[in-house]
Amino acid sequence: MKQPILVLTLAAVLATAGCSSVRESRLNPFNWFGRSTAERAPEDVVNPLIPKRRESIFRQEQDSSYRGDLVAEVTELSVDRRPGGAIIRAEGRTDTLGFYDVRLVLRDDADNRDSLTYELKALQVPAPQGSGSARVVSAAQWITDSDLDGIREIRVVARGNSRVSRR
Repeated sequence: MKQPILVLTLAAVLATAGCSSVRESRLNPFNWFGRSTAERAPEDVVNPLIPKRRESIFRQEQDSSYRGDLVAEVTELSVDRRPGGAIIRAEGRTDTLGFYDVRLVLRDDADNRDSLTYELKALQVPAPQGSGSARVVSAAQWITDSDLDGIREIRVVARGNSRVSRR
């Protein structure tokens, strides 16, 4: 009884030892296409996932300028120093719900070189008033050290108030 098991085990070991030569041969279906290689994509190839723009008399060119409205009030302002610059974080409260895409928009103050003034703006869809905690919005802006050079105060303006952080 032990001799047939030993013979079968020895035959299985010898059969699997020969598999290494089959692994690299053309009989193995996993080798039919070979290994992949990287190739550079041609420059004139168009991505098929991006739809082509069609010229039409009905399509208008979209304006890329931001058309947000001022938020009702600024409730918090913080300037957090980080390596290479600072992060300005502003939090505000809106009159109603429905504000989205909140941004800090830099206001041009050519006459004031030692301060930065931002407007806290957001886009809005018509919505009910809602609770006070549901109307809180926030935005942040990264400023590099070179942009902060010579700046003594940072001001964030809303419709009803403004907040200032000074050095």
